[in-house]
Amino acid sequence: MPHASAIRLQVETALARKIPSALTPQRRIVRPVVETGIEALDDLLQGGFPVGAVSELIGPECSGRTSAALSFLARITEANKVCAWIDVSNTFDPASAAAVGVNLKKLLWVRCGVQQTITTRAGRRFLLPEKYFAPSPIKKGLHGGGFGPHPRTEVRGLSDAVGDLFAPRCAEPQHRPRPQKESAEPSSAAVTQTVRSAKRAKQYDAIEQGVRSADLLLQTGGFSAIVLDMGSLAPEFVARIELSTWHRYRLAAERTQSSILLLSQYPCAKSTSELQLRLSPAEESGRETTVFAGMQPRIEVVRQRFTQAESNVVPLRKPPQNVHTAGWSNRTTWAVRR
Repeated sequence: MPHASAIRLQVETALARKIPSALTPQRRIVRPVVETGIEALDDLLQGGFPVGAVSELIGPECSGRTSAALSFLARITEANKVCAWIDVSNTFDPASAAAVGVNLKKLLWVRCGVQQTITTRAGRRFLLPEKYFAPSPIKKGLHGGGFGPHPRTEVRGLSDAVGDLFAPRCAEPQHRPRPQKESAEPSSAAVTQTVRSAKRAKQYDAIEQGVRSADLLLQTGGFSAIVLDMGSLAPEFVARIELSTWHRYRLAAERTQSSILLLSQYPCAKSTSELQLRLSPAEESGRETTVFAGMQPRIEVVRQRFTQAESNVVPLRKPPQNVHTAGWSNRTTWAVRR
């Protein structure tokens, strides 16, 4: 009976062209990290966010996702590197980013789901005419160009037209009363359903623009970090994004060595993300009773792969227990530390 190692060698030799090292486990990859600028979070993650991987920040609104992402971008732009913020929710505030320390000259802001408008020097805003946009390609279909009507619909009304053509005419023209169409006012339920459908269509358009923008930026390269902000979107919209999209992002991040941050309320990347953090609703700082002093976010590590390098050294002392949660305080500028 052949040995197991000989059988494995034969299988790998037969599949070498299609699947190299089919039965050999992949080597653990310890990726470099970049500090986030938040001391408690860096200690929890043992350095910061990984480079060349997808990281997820999950949590409700006002939980500290944007603050952590802006602090991370501030560290990267300090090193004179270029970043991108894909604003699917259309909630990004450049003034807040500049206050944290982000160099706006090194940040590309992509807004999704907004109208095509231009603001003049006088402060007036107007919509761009259709002639300023690239024309849509002609779709060839029936009758040579474009999608023409079905041949069955062309014969509608033909019998009435032929009957009027051969009907006997009188000396005096006869006026026929035009039939009035019955108009019914839509109910409140129909109006509500129409508004909901329009809102859903707008959300899907913004998500599609964000996904395509991220694909374009990853293919172009040159961005050290890309933030895909979908924090204000409901989970029912984000959950419909195909898992192959996040797998494509992971491969592109490894190739370009860029850090991808996903801000959402729902874990959409699943096992594709190398780091997944869940943020709890931030609590208000209770030190001040009369004025707002700041917030205290709380974060938990749900998934973190390959945190430490392999080592054959056995420590003499028992290592400390793994800590999966951390918290920090975001204080306002007018709050004085005591």
